[in-house]
Amino acid sequence: MKNYKISIIRGDGIGPEVISATERIIEAVEEKFSLKFEKILVEAGLEAYKKYGTNLPDFSLEKIKHSDCLLKGPTTSLEGEGTELGVPVKIRKYFDLYANLRPLKNFPRINSIFKGVDLLIVRENTEGMYSGLEYKISEGTNIGIRVATKRGAERIINVAFKLARERKERVTLGHKSNVLKMTDGLYKDVFEKVSKNYPDVEAKEEHIDALAMKLVMRPQDYDVIVLENLYGDIISDLAAGLVGGLGMAPSANIGENFAMFEPIHGSAPDIAGKNIANPIASILSFSMCLDWLGEKNASHVVEDAVINSLKRGDKLTLDLGGSSTTHELAESIANEILSISV
Repeated sequence: MKNYKISIIRGDGIGPEVISATERIIEAVEEKFSLKFEKILVEAGLEAYKKYGTNLPDFSLEKIKHSDCLLKGPTTSLEGEGTELGVPVKIRKYFDLYANLRPLKNFPRINSIFKGVDLLIVRENTEGMYSGLEYKISEGTNIGIRVATKRGAERIINVAFKLARERKERVTLGHKSNVLKMTDGLYKDVFEKVSKNYPDVEAKEEHIDALAMKLVMRPQDYDVIVLENLYGDIISDLAAGLVGGLGMAPSANIGENFAMFEPIHGSAPDIAGKNIANPIASILSFSMCLDWLGEKNASHVVEDAVINSLKRGDKLTLDLGGSSTTHELAESIANEILSISV
């Protein structure tokens, strides 16, 4: 029996509900594949801030460091001048989780604007406008520093090309180098150089505003899209809207030796505690976790179980057109996992 240590941040708002639902999936995977996940519960987020004066206490970070990977629920970030960075940003920076992978595609029975969409957003995760370098230089004038390094651009662009080789062999870089001539210009230059190492992959580049327009007209034309940090955050949420919403949008944050997996949606405090949140983004994030751990068969089974449960359609949450609870949908998916032949 293989054993893994998985740290878990249940998070804020609907976080505890969708993570609890995902823990049911973990149990089904353990039973199906003779795996063992030692769960290490970690305090982080708004509730941690209220208790300890920080959203990520040092003792929580120590727990995460002693695990193989992290499954994180959505956490609420404080807004406004002088507040600390959000939990995911801190963790990405601390562990250098530079590659944020956000797959977005159509699923059965999910109402969406388009069909035939299968995108992978590859987002640089540690630089750009999310570097935390903001300053007040005079009353009424603030500045934010946008960081772009050759190293950061090279490694995320290489990730995009390598992943494209496993998919439809097409990569698009979104940039605005006609205006941001040095920072986006660096990405453009690196992309053109790196693309020469992947002659089997079709490489193209588009201005980010034109890319946004084309995505809402013909998203089927795209495969892998590589973007700097802020662009990646915005465009992946836009693309989620094309395939049914954030409830269907998982993500992986990957570094050289560690990874964090989380749904890309927020904590949705307006529906917290009602047991109506859609847990699929969190469950698919765990599927990505399994893939990263090398448990590829288990990863495929979890995704197939989600698809099978949606096809059956008798246990759907409110956002999916049903009336089932968060945990009823999770139980349906868990049962599918146990019933699939491997």
